[in-house]
Amino acid sequence: MPLTATDIENLIRAALPQARIRVDTNDGVHFAAEVIDESFRGKNRVEQQRAVYAALQEHMAGDRGALHALALTTKAPD
Repeated sequence: MPLTATDIENLIRAALPQARIRVDTNDGVHFAAEVIDESFRGKNRVEQQRAVYAALQEHMAGDRGALHALALTTKAPD
């Protein structure tokens, strides 16, 4: 079953409860997410994105993963 933008936001929020999260889609298949969280401070972009992908891992795994395309932007708050 495909994921919605709300599903993706909820999965990320479960792992990063204090984050500011925005998830958009134009077609219900390709998603873009922006995740801003204090826990990212001092971490490089790869480490930040790994934290988000860890929250989504089970939904991205293999050919049966419900999430196929996610453009991800991460940063610490200004």
